[in-house]
Amino acid sequence: MSRGPLRFACAIHLHQPVGNFDHVFEDHLTGVYRPLLDAIHRHGAYPVSLHLSGPLLDWIEDHAPDFLDDLGARAAEGRIEFLASGRYEPILAALSPADRVEQVEWMRADLRRRFGVEATGLWLTERVWEPDLAADLARAGVEYTLLDDRHFLACGLERDELDGVFTTESGGERLRLLPIDERLRYLIPFRPVEEIGDFLARRRRAGQRHIVLGDDGEKFGGWPDTREWVYGGGWLEAFLESLNTARARGELELVTTREAASGPSRGLVYPAMGAYREMEEWTLPRPAARRLARLSATVTGLAPADTDPGPLIRGGHWKGFLRRYPESNRMHKAALRLSRLCRERGDPPEARRAIGRAQCNDAYWHGVFGGVYLPHLRRAVWRELAAAERRLREDEGIAFETLDFDLDGHDEIWIHSARSSIVISPARGGAIEILTVFRDGVNYADVLSRRLEAYHRDPSESGATREGDAGLSRGAQARNDGVASVHDRASEASAAPVPDGAPLVLLQEIALVTPNRPGTRERSVVADWRSHRFRLAGVPDLDPGPGSGRVRLHLESEPGLPRLEKTLEVHGDGRIEATFDWSPADLPGDTVIVTRLPLAHPMRVEAGGAGESRESRARIVTVARSERGFEEIDQGELVELSWPAAAGSAGVRLAPGGDPGAAGGPE
Repeated sequence: MSRGPLRFACAIHLHQPVGNFDHVFEDHLTGVYRPLLDAIHRHGAYPVSLHLSGPLLDWIEDHAPDFLDDLGARAAEGRIEFLASGRYEPILAALSPADRVEQVEWMRADLRRRFGVEATGLWLTERVWEPDLAADLARAGVEYTLLDDRHFLACGLERDELDGVFTTESGGERLRLLPIDERLRYLIPFRPVEEIGDFLARRRRAGQRHIVLGDDGEKFGGWPDTREWVYGGGWLEAFLESLNTARARGELELVTTREAASGPSRGLVYPAMGAYREMEEWTLPRPAARRLARLSATVTGLAPADTDPGPLIRGGHWKGFLRRYPESNRMHKAALRLSRLCRERGDPPEARRAIGRAQCNDAYWHGVFGGVYLPHLRRAVWRELAAAERRLREDEGIAFETLDFDLDGHDEIWIHSARSSIVISPARGGAIEILTVFRDGVNYADVLSRRLEAYHRDPSESGATREGDAGLSRGAQARNDGVASVHDRASEASAAPVPDGAPLVLLQEIALVTPNRPGTRERSVVADWRSHRFRLAGVPDLDPGPGSGRVRLHLESEPGLPRLEKTLEVHGDGRIEATFDWSPADLPGDTVIVTRLPLAHPMRVEAGGAGESRESRARIVTVARSERGFEEIDQGELVELSWPAAAGSAGVRLAPGGDPGAAGGPE
C-alpha cells in the first residue's frame, strides 16, 4: 500500500506541419490550444510540460504572439516546462547525425530566445527510436526524452518495473528515458473522468510512485467529436477538478517531466528500434499489416490478462514507409543529398533552413493521418527543397551525375543546373522521377500512385476475411463509452482503388492492343516497360550552351521485352524532348504505344512523330483514411499519348510552367 502521492507528469505535444493551411492553424489555436491551456490555468493544474513544434511556433509568432507571451509568463513562474525537439519536427532517426544535432540545437536556441528557458528534455517526434539517437541527443544538450512503455516492455522489462526513469547510452554518451503509460494515453481524454480517476487510484494503491502521460494536444478538441466531448460535454473541467481533488487528499502530485527524470535511475536499458503501437502497424505493407492484426488479436485473446504478449509482437520501423512509398523516399533522399551539398558549399543559412523545413515528418508517412497522401504537404516539402537547391546552384551551368540517388541499389542520372533538378531512372523504364523547376518551386512529377492499403476492401477477398478484419476495429469502438479515438474508428474503406501497378512517374511506356470483340473496351498489355531495365547507350552528350544548355542521353531496353529506345534531351530550364523508336515487326499490327505523363502541376505537352497521336486525360484520385474517415484526394492529372505501332517512332515535348495541353515551351 503506497502512503505517498502518485507523481503524475503530463506532457502535451502541439503540432501543425510545414505547408498546412492557415485555417487549420487558426482553428486549432482558437478551438483547441487556447481553451485547453486556459482551462489548465483556471484550475491551477500546474506544472505541465509543453511542446510546441517549430512550424506551429513560427505560425503563432506571426499570427498570435500574445499566446506565446502568456505561455512565457507562466513558464517564468515555473508553471509550464517547455520540451525541445527537432526544430521543424523531423523524424530524427531519418536524418544524418549532423542534421539531428543541428535541428535540436535550433529548437533549444529558439526556446531560450523566446521564453528564456533552458530546455533539457526532448519530445521525440512520433516516438520513433533508434539506439544511436542517444549519443546525438546528448551532444545536442538533451538530458532525457520520453518513450512509449512499449519500447521497454519489448526489451524484456515487466510492466510493474516501469516506475521511474531509466538510462541508456550510445557511444559512451548517456541519456535518460521516461516511459509513457500507454493505458493512460488511451484513457485520456476518451474515457469518463471517473474511470481515469479509478485507474490512477489503482496504480497508487499498487505501490506505483510515478506515471507519465505524453500525447498529442490535438486530441483535446482537434480530433473528430472530441471538441464537444472535451469542452461542450464538460470532460476537461471535470478532469481538472478531479486532479485537484486528488492533490488535496495527498493522493496525487503534479510534476514536470524534468522532475520525473531527475530521480534515481532504475538502471540501464537498451530499447530496440521502434515507435508507438499504431505506427509499427502502419509502416507495414498491406499483407503483413493484416497478418499482424490477426496474430495480435488471436494471441492477446488467448493470453491471461496479466501476461499480455502484445508489446513483444512488433510491427515495422518508421523507415518502412520509405520502401512502401517511393514518393516519400525521393523526398527523403533529395533532402539528404542537398543537406550534404549544403555543408560542402559553406552552409548558406537560407538553404540550410529550407532543408530543415523540408525534413518536417508529416509528408513522409501515412496511418490514420493523411501524411504522404496530402498533396499540399508533399508540395511544401518540394517547395523548400527547390528553394534550397536554387540557392546552392546559383550561377551553376548544366551538369549531370550518375549515382544511386535514392539508395535502392540502382543508379539514376541526376541532371541539374541553376534552374532545374531532374532525376531519370534507367532501372525503372528510363522514366523521369523528379522534375523540379526552381522558378516555379514545384516538382512536376510529384504524384502519389494509387495502391492498396490495409484498410481498403479488396473485392477479391472472401466476405469472412473482410468481416474478420473489420471486426477488430468495431470491437474496440464498442468498448469506448466516452468518445471514440481515431484509432478505434472503422478502419476499412467500402471500396479499393484500382492500383496503378507501377509507381506513377513521367514518361512510362506500355504497348497495348484492343481486343477485336464487340462491346469490350478493355485493352490487353503486349509489353510493359514501366518497371523494365534500360541501359544507357554511351556517355550522355553535354552541351553547356547557349542559354541554359542541355544534356542528351540515349536509353535502350534490355532483353526480355520488344525493343524500345528512348532519347531524352533535357534542357537546363526543365524542358524535355523525348523520342521513342521501336520495331513494328516485334508487335501485333493493331498495337498502340502509350507514354504516360502523371502531372502534379500544369505542363505544356506536345506530341510528335510519324504517326497520328491520340491524347486522353483523367484525374488521379486516391482513397485514403484520415482522422475524419475516408477521403478521395485529387493527386493530379494523368495524360496518356498513344501512337500506332506501325509508325515505328514517336516524340513528345514537355515544357513545365505552361497551361495543360498547349503546344511548345518557353525558350
